[in-house]
Amino acid sequence: MKYILTAIIGIIPAFSSGQTLQYDRPAKVWEETLPLGNGRLGMMPDGGVQTEKIVLNDITLWSGAPQDANNYEAYKQLPAIRQLLKEGKNDEAQALMDKDFICTGKGSGSVPFGCYQTMGELQIQFDHGVPAKYERKLSLQQGLATCTYTVDGVTYRREYLTSFDDDISIVRLTADAPGKLSCRVTMSRAERGTTHTSAGTLILSGQLDNGIDGKGMEYEADVKALLKGGTLTTTDQALIIKNATEVILYLSAGTSYKDAGFRQRIARVMKTAMAKPFASERQQHISKYGRLFNRVQLYLGKGLEEPTDKRLAAFYNNPAADNELAVLFYQFGRYLSICSTRPGLLPPNLQGLWANQVQTPWNGDYHLDVNVQMNHWPVEVSNLSELNLPLAELVKGLVVPGARSAKAYYNAPGWVAHVITNIWGFTEPGESASWGATKSGSGWLCNNLWEHYAFTKDKHYLQEIYPVIKGAAVFYNSLLIKDDKTGWLVMSPSSSPENSFFLPNGHHASICIGATIDNQIVRDLFNDVITAAGVLGRDTALSRELAAKIKQLPPAGVISKDGRIMEWLEDYKETDPQHRHISHLWGLYPAALITAENTPDLAAAAKKTLEVRGDDGPSWTIAYKLLFWARLQDGNRSFKLLKEILKPTFKTDINYGAGGGVYPNMLSAGPPFQIDGNFGATAGIAEMLLQSHAGFINLLPAIPDHWKEEGTVKGLKARGNFTVDFAWKNGQVISYRVTSPVAQKVKIKVNGEIKEILASKI
Repeated sequence: MKYILTAIIGIIPAFSSGQTLQYDRPAKVWEETLPLGNGRLGMMPDGGVQTEKIVLNDITLWSGAPQDANNYEAYKQLPAIRQLLKEGKNDEAQALMDKDFICTGKGSGSVPFGCYQTMGELQIQFDHGVPAKYERKLSLQQGLATCTYTVDGVTYRREYLTSFDDDISIVRLTADAPGKLSCRVTMSRAERGTTHTSAGTLILSGQLDNGIDGKGMEYEADVKALLKGGTLTTTDQALIIKNATEVILYLSAGTSYKDAGFRQRIARVMKTAMAKPFASERQQHISKYGRLFNRVQLYLGKGLEEPTDKRLAAFYNNPAADNELAVLFYQFGRYLSICSTRPGLLPPNLQGLWANQVQTPWNGDYHLDVNVQMNHWPVEVSNLSELNLPLAELVKGLVVPGARSAKAYYNAPGWVAHVITNIWGFTEPGESASWGATKSGSGWLCNNLWEHYAFTKDKHYLQEIYPVIKGAAVFYNSLLIKDDKTGWLVMSPSSSPENSFFLPNGHHASICIGATIDNQIVRDLFNDVITAAGVLGRDTALSRELAAKIKQLPPAGVISKDGRIMEWLEDYKETDPQHRHISHLWGLYPAALITAENTPDLAAAAKKTLEVRGDDGPSWTIAYKLLFWARLQDGNRSFKLLKEILKPTFKTDINYGAGGGVYPNMLSAGPPFQIDGNFGATAGIAEMLLQSHAGFINLLPAIPDHWKEEGTVKGLKARGNFTVDFAWKNGQVISYRVTSPVAQKVKIKVNGEIKEILASKI
């Protein structure tokens, strides 16, 4: 098939395997269930025949409470810490920080820091026998899951949706013969939950622990049933349905997070949804969800029409046979973004939206040393820009508590956030200086905020975030001191997230002077604040001061004797050469301080750094490496890492080393489940196809050999608010179109040639 411009802007070849997850049996474990969500409510049905189990979620359901865990005497130790670091006594400096430069109280290991939690589980028990012709699907294009099977000649079908219309979860059960549906519906929660029935409604409710008086966030989930035929009765804790032909279960849920009237809202949503025909609810859901999902289309070639778990196993052995699996994984990542957040709510956490435990791994919180940032890397380029806004709101909420932390630990102006945060605004260091004292979190978050402006050029948004990024810059600016050995301005104390090094005395430490990531973040942030101030016409004096400081910062990377980019200002030996974090390449991605075009020596050093680090790790690490290699324009190495992250696994043990992959439901495994691997890989696939960080739009900058034969892209975004469609054959772009809200010139690199074109007005 020959692709021309009309093919790009019209219809891309339709292959259901690129839009649908499908299975030929029920889920045996949670990692096989199908995730559904509308940005607030989530559910994961297992498609069980005798008993259906559906895990329920609400993005706002957290234990814990706001707290002040700052040590307001900590800053008094700064001179001693800095002096020890100057003397090369990093281990002694770290010991002092472990005493004073940590949070007070219990830290992240307990409440009141809190934890993102599952809301509970909905169970539907049937009297079915052994099924035949079983099929379970998740349609990414419609945001619907289905389950179909036959028992004793009767075909049963279930449809599941978390409505983008009425903010309610719905399960529709049907039988193709009258009166054949009988079931028992219950709900439960492992702790702090009680179930009862009232006036035909099944109700699960409770109150979580806040770590103060036990009276934390309240929640409730209500289930009502609408029947065609049959009867509905109740017991104390169940809905009993007999001899129906169709049953529609409506689940309306909420929490007291910023919503004192949540119970009234639950009832109001339930009444509205039940008054609407299911067909109308379903269609409105598909339409509203589709306004987001359908913005981007991608075709990379043929796919296999097999169950997804079998495709994953086959792909790892023979990726050339299933180019469309990469499309499925990419669109699944976009689907997860759409389903796990929306403007006005919270950003996706370590679990996205989907937790099946009361105590989620790592609290299901917001880690600020790569993870929550990675969650948002795909949204701009993948044409889901508004999904960055919940993160911006979360960051705005860190400014006031972050100012307290800046004063407590550094006696500094501005604001700071360290390694972890939650919905309660935690900005203090963690409970161990080795990982918890890293203070790059706030600066890294500002990079995410800036990217939304870079892609949209929304000046009103820039006005909103300017005080946030300015406050972070003011904080870092106040901490810069001259390094005695190099003369550069650096921060002390500093650290490279979660990594450590050997000292000459054989001891190891994490605390140092001027870690590379801190140097890179400060450079990038200062440049962004200067640019923003110029656009908004303010803070001329501050801009001059920051510009002068930039000239005195270390370069974007310092190359070691063995040709790698140094992670620390001193050429220390790493305690773990294959460490999962590769923070000293932050300037390569997400920043653009290191590029193949402008800094070839640093790009070469970055390659050597990655070679030594290796290709394995937790899934988020593999995804990050994929992104690094894409920025280095090595498509085949990026594809190798994509293949690695798509490696099937069932492991759920907590892992800090090698062994990432994906579960049968395509959620990424750290292990255990961490959604950042999905989002990082989604961003990586887009980065292989289009880049716009180096001052021009680059088409196919890192296309692997496996994708060169033919392909089509519609709807990817480039910085400057450009929308890009293009097609290729045999690795050469054969047609393209660039559009913008206003006609404007833009540089574009096509088949190795940079040219200036006029982007047409949309």
